[in-house]
Amino acid sequence: MPFAIIETGGKQYKVSPGTKLKVEKLDADESVDFVFDKVLLSVNGEDLKIGSPYISGATVIGKIIRQGREKKKIVFKYHSKTRYRKKKGHRQPFTEIEITKIG
Repeated sequence: MPFAIIETGGKQYKVSPGTKLKVEKLDADESVDFVFDKVLLSVNGEDLKIGSPYISGATVIGKIIRQGREKKKIVFKYHSKTRYRKKKGHRQPFTEIEITKIG
């Protein structure tokens, strides 16, 4: 089964056709194909390509399923003996994609 390693949002993901994953928010509409051009490694059977750092001309195409925000994470700062307490919430935006083609 072919797979590739792509870089997006400062992170690396191992993907293959049919893989669904959440990545950092991408500026694109839902149900649109998005092209990832930062491909670090590509394997198709016996054909192995390794980039330095990226493979030129290689692309991975994924369909954007939805845009959303993660569950709320609580950020609590506390200093003992000084009555210092701060409570704050954070919801990280994400884009859920499904990989359709590795090229």
